Amino acid sequence: MRKMRRKGLASMAVQTVASATDSASVDLGPAAALSCRECGHRVPLGPVFACEECFGPLEIAYDFSAYDTEELRKRIEAGPANIWRYAPLLPVPADVATKPNINPGWTKLVQTDNLARELGVDAGKLFVKDDSGNPTHSFKDRVVAQAIEAARAFGFTTLSCSSTGNLAGAVGAAAARAGFRSCVFIPHDLEQGKVVMAAVYGGELVGIEGNYDDVNRFCSELIGDPAGEGWGFVNVNLRPYYAEGSKTLAYEICEQLGWRLPDQIVIPIASGSQLTKIDKGLQELIKLGLVEDRPYKIFGAQAEGCSPVSTAYKAGHDVVRPQKPDTIAKSLAIGNPADGPYVLDIARRTGGAVEDVNDGQIVDAIKLLARTEGIFAETAGGVTVGVTKKLLESGVLDPSLTTVVLNTGDGLKTLDAVAGTGMTATIRPTLESFREAGLG
Repeated sequence: MRKMRRKGLASMAVQTVASATDSASVDLGPAAALSCRECGHRVPLGPVFACEECFGPLEIAYDFSAYDTEELRKRIEAGPANIWRYAPLLPVPADVATKPNINPGWTKLVQTDNLARELGVDAGKLFVKDDSGNPTHSFKDRVVAQAIEAARAFGFTTLSCSSTGNLAGAVGAAAARAGFRSCVFIPHDLEQGKVVMAAVYGGELVGIEGNYDDVNRFCSELIGDPAGEGWGFVNVNLRPYYAEGSKTLAYEICEQLGWRLPDQIVIPIASGSQLTKIDKGLQELIKLGLVEDRPYKIFGAQAEGCSPVSTAYKAGHDVVRPQKPDTIAKSLAIGNPADGPYVLDIARRTGGAVEDVNDGQIVDAIKLLARTEGIFAETAGGVTVGVTKKLLESGVLDPSLTTVVLNTGDGLKTLDAVAGTGMTATIRPTLESFREAGLG
C-alpha cells in the first residue's frame, strides 16, 4: 500500500505542472536526468521524487564528461563567494548568479583549537563548519536556493514545504526575494523564535496539530489535490533538486581545507538527506580529480529523544524503525527519516558510526562551544558537538585526524534550550558592590 501511494503521488506531482513546462526545454545546467537510487532507472528532469519502476527515491544524475580538472578548479575559485561558485556541479542554469536569490554559502570553516584542547584533540585538527552565517542563519538556505531554481524551471507559482522550523524561514525569505508566493507548514508547537522568523517574510505560515511526520504526510496529500496545483514543495516534489544543496557543504569544506578531504566529519541527522548528499559531494570531488582519493569516515549525530537511525545502527539493523520524537532538538525531530537506511549504509561503508546524546548533553555542548570558540549553536549544533565529545571519549573518533563538525544553525533560534543561562550577578553601581560580588 505504501509503495502504491508513493507511485500515485509521484505521478500526480508531474501532472500538476505538465501543462506549464516541457522537460526538453528545462535548463538545469549539467543535470542530465533523474535516476533512481535503488534500481538506476532514469526519467527526464521534472518535479517527481519517486521511481515508478521500484518506488525508490530519485536523485539528480549529471553529465560532467566535458570538464577538465584544472580548468574546473580555476572556474570554481574565480566564482562568487556563495554556493554558485559550484554552479558547474549543481542542477542550475549557468547564469544562476544573476537571478534573484538569497545566495547562501561560503560560510566559515573555523579552526577550533580551544575546543580541541577541551576535548583532547590534537592542535590544528578540529574544525567547525559554521553554517549559522547563512542569510536566515541555517544550512536550509542552501537547499532552498537550489529548489527555487527548479521551481522557476518547472513553472511553479507557490513555494511550500513541511518544516521543523529552519526550512520554513528559508523558504519564506527565498520566496520573498524571488517573487514567489509562499505557504509553509510547521508543527504547531515549534520554538517561538523560529515561528517569528518564518512569519516575518510575509508568506502564509500554517501550524499543523501534530509532529513533523504529520505535517509531511499532510503536504504529500496536498500535492495530489487540485488545491496544490502549481505548488512546488521544496522537500517533496522538488526534493531531488533541493537535496543537492547539501553537497555544497562538502565542496566548501574540501576547498577551505586546501582541496583536501577531511578524515572525519560529524553530521546531524534529521531526514538524513544532508549526510547522504555530503557523501555524494565528496565522491564527486574524488571522481572529478579535485581532491585526492583517500579514506574518510562519516559519523551521524542524533538526539536521544529522536534517534531511530542511531538505534538501528547500534542494533546492527538495516531497517530504521520510526520513533515518536521527544527532544529539545526540534530541528532534528523527524521520527521516520526518509534517508535513514542510506545513512546506515554510508556510516558502515566509510567506517564511521551513528551516535546520540540526551538533552542535558546537548545543552552542555552548546555552552561548551560558546565558551571555547564564541560560536552560539542551535540545538542541532549541540547534538553534533555532544556526539563528537562522546565519540572521542569512547575512542571511536581519532583525535589525531582532521575532523570537521557541522553547526547547522544559530543558537538565537533555540534560546529556550539554554533559558537558565543568565547574569552572573546584579550589583549596585559602586566598586564596593562590585568587590562584594566577588568580581574584582
